[in-house]
Amino acid sequence: PVPRRPVAALSAAGVAAAFGLTAAALSTTAHAAAAPAALAYHVGSAGSDMVEPWLTVTNTGSAPLDLSTVKIRYYFTIDSAPSYQFTCEWAQLGCGNITGTIGTLPAPTATADHYLEVGFTGGSLAPGASTGDLQLRMNAAGWAPVDQADDYSFNASQTSYGASNTITLAVGGTIVSGTAPGGNPPPTSPSSSPSTSSGSSGGGTPNGALFDDFSYTGPSDPNLAAHGWAIRTGAGGPGVQNSWAADTFSFPSDSSAQGGHVMDLTASTDGTTSGTKQAEIDTTQEKFFQGTYAARVYFNDAPTTGTNGDHVNETFYTITPDNSLYSEDDFEYLPNGGWGGPANSMYTTTWYSSDAMDRVTTDTTGSLQGWHTLVATVYGGTVTYYIDGKQVFSSTGKYYPREAMTIDFNEWFIDLPFTGARTWNEKVNWVYYANGVAQSPADVQNAVNGYYSAGTHFTDTVPNG
Repeated sequence: PVPRRPVAALSAAGVAAAFGLTAAALSTTAHAAAAPAALAYHVGSAGSDMVEPWLTVTNTGSAPLDLSTVKIRYYFTIDSAPSYQFTCEWAQLGCGNITGTIGTLPAPTATADHYLEVGFTGGSLAPGASTGDLQLRMNAAGWAPVDQADDYSFNASQTSYGASNTITLAVGGTIVSGTAPGGNPPPTSPSSSPSTSSGSSGGGTPNGALFDDFSYTGPSDPNLAAHGWAIRTGAGGPGVQNSWAADTFSFPSDSSAQGGHVMDLTASTDGTTSGTKQAEIDTTQEKFFQGTYAARVYFNDAPTTGTNGDHVNETFYTITPDNSLYSEDDFEYLPNGGWGGPANSMYTTTWYSSDAMDRVTTDTTGSLQGWHTLVATVYGGTVTYYIDGKQVFSSTGKYYPREAMTIDFNEWFIDLPFTGARTWNEKVNWVYYANGVAQSPADVQNAVNGYYSAGTHFTDTVPNG
C-alpha cells in the first residue's frame, strides 16, 4: 500500500520524538525574522466542489515548539450552503493528531465571513523540524458548489509550498505570520461554528442496526448461520491459496472482553502450504452500504505459539465481489509488516478496483497489541476511519463505495518465510452497524453499551436490499 498522494518530507528529530515518525528536511522561508514558527501553503484543489488548503508548520525557533499552542486560520466566504464540513484527508503526523473547526468571523468582509481553524492535539517539534504535509479539505453541505475566487486565503497560483500573507499562524494566541481580514482577532479559539465536524456528518437514529457479541458454542452452532454468518472453507486467496478452514474459529470466555467472551480467529502454519490454515468469516447478505461500521478487535504482535516473524494480516473490512461496482473498505493490521512495509502497520484503505490495484490508503504505524475499537463511517460521499476514537484517514470521490457490501473478518498469511509450527490469534469482542447514519465513536460505544445492558446478544434490523 502507498499513501494517497506524494508525501512531503519532514525533518526528523522533533516529529520523531512526538509521533514516532522518521523524515527528511523540509525547507521554507514563510516566516518573519525571529518568529518561533513558519507556515507554508499550497493549493490542493482549485475546483468548484471542494476547498483544499495544504499546509506545513516548521519550528524556526531555538526551543521545542509545543504544537498544542499552534493555531492556523484559513479565511473564506460561505457560498451556496449554510455550513461546511472539514476533513483531514492525509497528514504526515496522522489525522488523529489534527483538529479542524469552522467558525464565523465577528467582523465579516467581502472576501471572508468564515474561517477554518486548524490545531493539534499535542506533540512538539524540535528546532528546525516540520509537521510535513497537512492535506486538508472543506466541502459545502451536500457538496454544493463553492466559489474559491472570492476567498481571502485562496491563491490559485500557489501550486507549490510557499509563504502566505492571507493565512494566519499563531503561537500562544499571538500571530507570527499572515494578516487576518480587517478587524478580526488572532486565532485562539472559534467564536461560533456552523460545523465542527472532523469527518463525516450525518449522525442520528439509524434505519436499522446490526449488533452481535458472538455468543455461539462453536463453528457448527446453527445460530451462527441463522444470524447471517458464514465461515469460509472454499478455495482462493488472499495469502496462502485454498487454506480456509472452519476449525479456525472458536467462541471462548475471555475476562478482558466486554461481556466476557469473544470470537477467536486462529491462523496456523508449519511453513508449508499443506500445513497452513487461515480464518475468515463473512455476512451472507450483501446489504450494508451507507452507515457506520464498528468492531472491537484484539490484535497480536506475536504468535500465540511458535517463532515470530510471519507477515500475518489481522483484519476487519467490508467488501463486494470484484465486479464493475466493486467496493471495499479495510482495516488491516500487519504486526510484522508485509509488502515491503514496516512492522506494526495499520493500513486503512478504500478500494476502487482490486484488479487494477486502484485504491487510496494510509499507514498508521505503532504497536496495536491488545484491544482496539475500529469505526468506519460511509456517509455523504466520504469514508472516514477511526481507531480508538481518533480519525486516522478519510477518502472521497470515486473511491466511495458504489454498492452494498458484506461485513468480514479474517486472519491470513501474506507469505510463508520460514518453516516451523506457529499459531496466530485475532479476537473480536463485538460488531456493530448503524444503517444510514454516520455516528461518532462515542455514539457507537453508547449504542453497544445499551445492547449489553439490555442483555441483547444479537439483533439485525437492517433492511434487505
